[in-house]
Amino acid sequence: MSRRETPYSSAQPYANAEASASARHPDALSLGDIASVEYGKPKPKTPGSVPVIGSGGIYATADVPLVDYPTVVIGRKGAAGEVWLAEGPCWPSDTTLYLKWKRPVDVAYIFYYLKAHKLSGKHAQTTLPSLQRQDVLGLSVTLPPLHEQRAIARVLSTVQRAREATEAVIAATRELKRSLMRHLFTYGPVPVQEAERVPLKETEIGPVPEHWEVVRLGDVCEKPQYGLTASAVREPVGPRFLRITDIQDERVDWSSVPYCQRSPKDHQYTIQAGDILVARIGATTGKSYLVRECPYEAVFASYLIRLRCKALLLPEMLSRLMQTDLYWRQIDIAKGGRLKLGVNIPVLRNLLIGLPPLEEQQRIVDCLSAVDRKLYAEENRKQALDALFRSLLHYLMTGKMRVDPERVLAGEP
Repeated sequence: MSRRETPYSSAQPYANAEASASARHPDALSLGDIASVEYGKPKPKTPGSVPVIGSGGIYATADVPLVDYPTVVIGRKGAAGEVWLAEGPCWPSDTTLYLKWKRPVDVAYIFYYLKAHKLSGKHAQTTLPSLQRQDVLGLSVTLPPLHEQRAIARVLSTVQRAREATEAVIAATRELKRSLMRHLFTYGPVPVQEAERVPLKETEIGPVPEHWEVVRLGDVCEKPQYGLTASAVREPVGPRFLRITDIQDERVDWSSVPYCQRSPKDHQYTIQAGDILVARIGATTGKSYLVRECPYEAVFASYLIRLRCKALLLPEMLSRLMQTDLYWRQIDIAKGGRLKLGVNIPVLRNLLIGLPPLEEQQRIVDCLSAVDRKLYAEENRKQALDALFRSLLHYLMTGKMRVDPERVLAGEP
């Protein structure tokens, strides 16, 4: 039996234990009936193999444990109410509380229960939210029989492990994309094992293949355009009015973009597929968005600058170039640390980029698009698992959904 399935270890202290794990499902218990609430202690000076857990999670190690049994660590200061499951020996820091069991429980079940019924500490807030022992002791807890606690914890931990595995795949895919971009924009679309055979030349932007050109963005784009100054409204009185705030994680939910009124002479602000919109001010200065499709008649707002590529440069290629370190170094230099000044059309026109032949541009785009499709699929999977976990956490911890412990613990679907 794993730690997660074990209600307490042989070393775990508990007092006033109930006679049977299959005791009746109590209508109401306080957390103080289940466990005593102890204060953590300052981190030891000597590091080791024992995790030190603070309000924000593990942040150091110690050579000895403060607690040698499975417990739940609760943030007391700062990230007050955050909970951490310690399935082995640990050292809860002096910014936390931890639980010392009075009766047999599945520790993971209590952990998930506290995630579903989070204590905030805001009522005791001074400069930071803060929890006191009595805040935790009085929390009402629904405690089903032990075998049902184990089953609920197993269901939730199964989904949580799937989430963590998906997050690891996303992180690895993002790192792959970064490495791939460095390779493609240095050597071109050639296999990694053939990179050393590619003749390179030193340029203002670093080494690039000999047959590539280095050009200014203004030479391969039409004249950039500032956006329309207008007021956003929710009534459909004109075209959709795309603003910086409507672009989130390189995506736009067009159905939520507001409208604006415009005169007939403002047709030059109309968005079309292939346009690249660049944030020119604020915290997102320099971020770009490639319009792949525009399902509505739409214009772009004044805090955006539009770029349209000439025939020598694919919009998808420019979009990829604007995600590179080279692009961001030039943007940062142009801003000079002055966030409010942002960037302007002259800055964008003078940006330097490497320009391969169109056929190579397409191969680079295709290669990176394949990675993006994988990343998009995994991100959608994570969103689905997040929603499933939240739903299960709510329904299982409120008793609106019950599990069959025998089937769950036997590993049946």
